[in-house]
Amino acid sequence: MKHKIKLLLVLFSFNLGFSQGIDTFFSKTDTFLKTYVSDGKVDYDAIKKNPDKLNEILKIAKAISIEKTDADKYQAFWINAYNISVIKGIIDNYPIKSPLDKAGFFDRIKHEVGGKKITLNDIEHKLLRAQFKDPRFHFVLVCGAVGCPPLISKAYMPNTLDAQLEQQTKLSINGSFIKVDTKKKKVLGSEILKWYKEDFTMDGKKEIDFLNKYRTEKIPSNFKLGYFTYNWKLNKQ
Repeated sequence: MKHKIKLLLVLFSFNLGFSQGIDTFFSKTDTFLKTYVSDGKVDYDAIKKNPDKLNEILKIAKAISIEKTDADKYQAFWINAYNISVIKGIIDNYPIKSPLDKAGFFDRIKHEVGGKKITLNDIEHKLLRAQFKDPRFHFVLVCGAVGCPPLISKAYMPNTLDAQLEQQTKLSINGSFIKVDTKKKKVLGSEILKWYKEDFTMDGKKEIDFLNKYRTEKIPSNFKLGYFTYNWKLNKQ
């Protein structure tokens, strides 16, 4: 009986510690983004001068491990972990004019997050896209460039995740993500639509079908789709 009680106490302490760890991660990430992000732009100069808060978040994130069965918490964690790791990667090489100025920024440099040593591409493609098949990820994973959908000044939270995904997708698709030319019957979209076409054409749909799901002013089905050049300039304040 005593052994059972000890085991239960150990399990309770573990779960309590995990809950406090993940809750602290979300809370500190939220405060950090509110402090250093405005209108989608990041104050890298201020973070570079005092990186303690950023490093503290990543230290917490390093020890966290979440199963994908807890989908909302898992997705919210990895979306925030991606965005914070991008900022860390930029700060480690700052000043730079673009994340592409650092070779291997997305596919070779590894970050210690979620109990793993992992690249940004691994987070995006293996842990999120491959597991959940949700094209809305493209509107919340921010690569540190102006061409990305804007980084919001708050953390993605498990209990509000779906609403946040919907909101950011709508904002992008009704904003700078696409440009509609009614005279030429043409729509130009971010190259994200080209690079990840399979994500936007699931279930036999076309890219314009996906866009119209979120567009306030619908795009006629006979409009031709093209792409404008991605802007890799740093999303710096």
